[in-house]
Amino acid sequence: MKTYKNLLISLTLLILAFSSNIYATNGYWSYGYGAQSKSMAGACVAMTLGSMCAASNPASMVHVGNRLDYGLSYFVPKRGFTANTDGAAIPAGTYESANNWFLIPHFGYNYMLDDQSAIGITIGGNGGMNTEYSSAIFTNFSNPNDPSTQASSPTGIDLKQMFIGVTYSRKINDQHSFGITPIFAIQSFEAQGLQPFKSFSLHPNSVTNNGTDYSYGGGVRIGWLGKVTDWLTLGASYQSKMWMSNFDDYKGLLAEEGDFDIPPNYDLGFAIKATPTVTLAFDFQRIEFSQVKAVSNKADIAFIGVEPLLGTSDGLGFGWEDMNILKFGVQWVYSSDITFRFGYSQANQAFPNSQALFNMLAPAVTRRHYTFGFTRPITKDIDFNVSFMYAPNDKIHGTNPNTASQTGLIEMEQYEIAVSWGVKL
Repeated sequence: MKTYKNLLISLTLLILAFSSNIYATNGYWSYGYGAQSKSMAGACVAMTLGSMCAASNPASMVHVGNRLDYGLSYFVPKRGFTANTDGAAIPAGTYESANNWFLIPHFGYNYMLDDQSAIGITIGGNGGMNTEYSSAIFTNFSNPNDPSTQASSPTGIDLKQMFIGVTYSRKINDQHSFGITPIFAIQSFEAQGLQPFKSFSLHPNSVTNNGTDYSYGGGVRIGWLGKVTDWLTLGASYQSKMWMSNFDDYKGLLAEEGDFDIPPNYDLGFAIKATPTVTLAFDFQRIEFSQVKAVSNKADIAFIGVEPLLGTSDGLGFGWEDMNILKFGVQWVYSSDITFRFGYSQANQAFPNSQALFNMLAPAVTRRHYTFGFTRPITKDIDFNVSFMYAPNDKIHGTNPNTASQTGLIEMEQYEIAVSWGVKL
């Protein structure tokens, strides 16, 4: 047991060290947590696939047993935008963001207090509002009479979020269980190359190129899992808004003077045991980005140098709307030596085409995920898991009042391979 405790500590430090490379795909939300969940496109609110599923439904942990899950994924997001030649606000051309691959560790740990209750820890993260363009793409917005507004390169933003959740779960009876996870969150933000927007800010010196700023806070996730019949299991969970401290170094860019809370979200799902070896899972997830003004405030307002200024309550955001995500997964126990999983998810678009300007900095246009994976036991106490994800190229064609007649498009395509080990303790 001492060996596993040392491994747990080492993995915690590894997650913290790599947290800057945690990215996501539904807006800036992950489509799943852990290789098993990812291989079913995240459809696990009514499943008990391992300790990482606490991130979807904390009620599942009491059914997992003493277990440690840890792994690594190789994530490749290709993202960028095209500015067409029908205007001059943005220099015409196709721009691709740097930083096209990331190594992302993850882990979860669960300990049974007794036959009816368990406690565990899960560390995961979100991100995805990340770009780094080598050009000064907003140079034509600069004020020639004010050197401080001359755009620099690179241009981009980087948002990172990490969650540390401690879960308590308990069986109500043989059919039902509940779980609660207090969550501590850390997030960071950096912006570069946005000097031209200082002229339109409440705090001009807190718009761009101020290095990495950090924010801290937390919230709670609660969940329920119910085995209604021998073949039907229901699950539900809700995560509150996470109230975060402000990004003071960017209070002149983000609405509400740098307030960047983490939006509430909830999951509903059911799993059907269609045959003794095949389980079908269906999930619905809703992420309420509208609850965070820095993300949801409209981005199609013309810059005129008066209210609403950047950094105010009504200042420009990214124009993101609430996301509804449908997930479908299949688990097939082919034999005692291997289990296959398949998944697909579909979401509405995070923002309409009228919100294109600021979303060149955060081209979160991915809507579809196709997934596949398998689990293979190595010993009676250790299993090896692999998942593959492909998100086909999605595009949004758009305009903006600040680019006059110029049109363009934002696009993203993604690939991911994840591997993990599950250890029964």
